[in-house]
Amino acid sequence: MLRLAVEGGGCSGFQYRFGLAENIDADDAVAETDGVKLVVDSMSLDLVRGAQVDFVESLGGAAFRVENPNAASGCGCGSSFSV
Repeated sequence: MLRLAVEGGGCSGFQYRFGLAENIDADDAVAETDGVKLVVDSMSLDLVRGAQVDFVESLGGAAFRVENPNAASGCGCGSSFSV
């Protein structure tokens, strides 16, 4: 399972952190698409509610991309945002 969390930092105030989830905690939200589970902790959920997460590959490499409707602004590299 893929875990998405939001933590303070980055050039815009908040940054996304991806990792692998071994467990689903009682207060986690879980979304599943095509057999892939995305786990989000309750603290991060308000900051990413309604967001779309996609895996993209380009000439520059491969990465997860978050399209977050709650983000008021973001940095040039797309790894941090503000609300």
